[in-house]
Amino acid sequence: MQHTFKGQHITVIYDDETCTHAANCVRSLPAVFDAERTPWIDPSGASAKNIVAVVRACPSGALRYELD
Repeated sequence: MQHTFKGQHITVIYDDETCTHAANCVRSLPAVFDAERTPWIDPSGASAKNIVAVVRACPSGALRYELD
């Protein structure tokens, strides 16, 4: 199932069925990706450039982004 998290300049799309829970996103950018928070993705927590870098590094491809 896909979940969409819209920020001011970027939207992050997360596919929970694809995710392998490697936690690279949480370790790389905890201000945006925080599994203890609801919602767990906050696209306003960092610049779009930094979020794009973390999303591109997702090993499972569970994260995608759309720039506004």
